[in-house]
Amino acid sequence: MVSKKLLYSFIPLIFIFLTNPVHAAEKQSDIYEQRMAVYKKTEALTQVPWYYLAAIDQYERQIQKDKDDHIVSISIPEEIWYGLGNSTLSKDTIIIDLFNGQGKDGNGDGKADAEDPEDILYTIATIILQYGITDDEIRIALWNYYKRDLTVQTIKNTAKVLKKFQHVNLTDRDFPVSIRHNYSYRSTWGDRRGFGGLRIHEGTDIFAGYGTPVKSTTYGVIEMKGWNLYGGWRIGIRDIFNIYHYYGHLNGYADNIKVGQVVKPGDELGSVGSSGYGPPGTSGKFPPHLHYGMYKDNGHSEWSFDPYPYLRKWERMAKAK
Repeated sequence: MVSKKLLYSFIPLIFIFLTNPVHAAEKQSDIYEQRMAVYKKTEALTQVPWYYLAAIDQYERQIQKDKDDHIVSISIPEEIWYGLGNSTLSKDTIIIDLFNGQGKDGNGDGKADAEDPEDILYTIATIILQYGITDDEIRIALWNYYKRDLTVQTIKNTAKVLKKFQHVNLTDRDFPVSIRHNYSYRSTWGDRRGFGGLRIHEGTDIFAGYGTPVKSTTYGVIEMKGWNLYGGWRIGIRDIFNIYHYYGHLNGYADNIKVGQVVKPGDELGSVGSSGYGPPGTSGKFPPHLHYGMYKDNGHSEWSFDPYPYLRKWERMAKAK
C-alpha cells in the first residue's frame, strides 16, 4: 500500500505534467501577440508595412537559433548601429548620431538599445525608409542591407504570405500526398542515384498511384514550376522558415497553379506521376511516386536535409484532423 507521504510527493509532479503543455501553449501564443503588437506599432510610426518588418524578423530568427524565444530576433551589426569608429558602444542617441550610427530610439526612453525590440524594429524601419515604402523600394533597401538575392527573395515571399493571412502564427502543416489514397514511403535520403552521374538522393520518395493528389505541406510561395531533367514536372515552394520544398515527378499540375502564388497547407498542387529522366514529357522510367525534398538556407548557403522525420510528424497531424 502506498503511503500518504509518498502519494503526496507525486502530486506536484503530476500537476507539473498536466499543466506544462497548457502553459507552454499560452506562452507561445503570448509571444506571437507581443510580436504583432510591436510590428503594428512600428508600422504606425514609420508607415513601413508590418508584414515586411515581420518578414525580416522571421528570416533572421531562422539564421539565429539562439534568439528563438526573443520577441524580435533581428541583429543589426555594431558598426551600423553605433557607427564606424564608435568604440564606446553608448546607447546615447546623441553619441550614436555623432558617429553616423543608425541606431534609433523606438520607445521614447532617450536610448537606442540594440537589445530592445521596439528600438530594433524602429531602426530597421528607418533604414528601409531611406529608400521608400513601395514594394520595389523595399526590395532595393533589402538588397543594399543584405547584399544577397536569395535573402531578399525569401523576405519578400514571407511578407507576401503574412500579408495574405494577416498574422504570424502560421505553424500548421500537412502531408504532401492525400492520406485518403494508398501510399508508402521510407527513409531514402542519401541513397545513391546513377542517372546523370553518381549522386545522392536528396529527398524521400512517396510511392502512390498515378493521379494521387499532391498537396502543399506548408505556408509559402511557389517559386519554381516546370520541367527539370531529374525531377520531371516539378514545383518548388519557399516557406516562411527559410526552407525550400521540392515536389518532383508530377503527372500534372492543379488548375491555376502559377509561380508567385501564395499557398497554405493542404492546397492541391498537382498529382503523382513518373515524369523525368529525359527531355520534357519523358515519363514511365520508374514507378509513379512523389519525390519530396527539403532545403535549408542559413543566410550564407543552402543545403538539403532528410525530410523523413518531418513527413512522419505531418502524417500523424493529417490523420488526427
